Amino acid sequence: MSAEGAGSDVHGFHRRAFVGYGAAALAGLTWAPVAHGAERAGQIEDVRGEGYAEDGSTRRTLAPAAPVFIADRVGTGPASRLAIHLGQRTKVRLGAETRLTIDRYLVDAGGDLTLDSGAILFDRQAGAPPAPVRIRSPFGLIAVRGTVFFAGPSNGVFGVFVQRGRVAVTGGGRTVVLQQNQGTNIASPGAAPTPPTTWGAVRLQTAMASVSA
Repeated sequence: MSAEGAGSDVHGFHRRAFVGYGAAALAGLTWAPVAHGAERAGQIEDVRGEGYAEDGSTRRTLAPAAPVFIADRVGTGPASRLAIHLGQRTKVRLGAETRLTIDRYLVDAGGDLTLDSGAILFDRQAGAPPAPVRIRSPFGLIAVRGTVFFAGPSNGVFGVFVQRGRVAVTGGGRTVVLQQNQGTNIASPGAAPTPPTTWGAVRLQTAMASVSA
């Protein structure tokens, strides 16, 4: 693909994401408040080891079926795993010693998350309507539309790998669009993502093992 074609693809990707966020905002108007005092974003599917959520100065131990809310900072302990259902069609798996903040989430319409540390596997159900999600981290911004991808430490760098769909990864003033079975590396916070490439079988297996139960 030419540089001009790649630029058009990236711009089109973000333009569609912007339109999707407008629809997501309208969908959010139908939400009802909950007793916790914050909007409910989803619930815990499974916990292996230590899982918790922090909301300001309050810390809750997480168990299967426990709710999670907007502004929760969800975390895991050493050698732990945790799976969260966001809405009905999106699952996020957290690896060991991972911290993920739910900044904004509109049920099945998208939202914003912050990966403070650790590794995740983001899984949007195949065939589900697109739900734009942005995931921020110290290494950059990941713009998602209906997909399955890994993000986190891999081979000594921060890696993003797409199993299904596509994502746009932005950092250091550069954006790369990853298609199915492509990955990128970000060497350090503020560095630009590398051009899309395939990952070897061992690297991919190691990455997936870090977020599997």
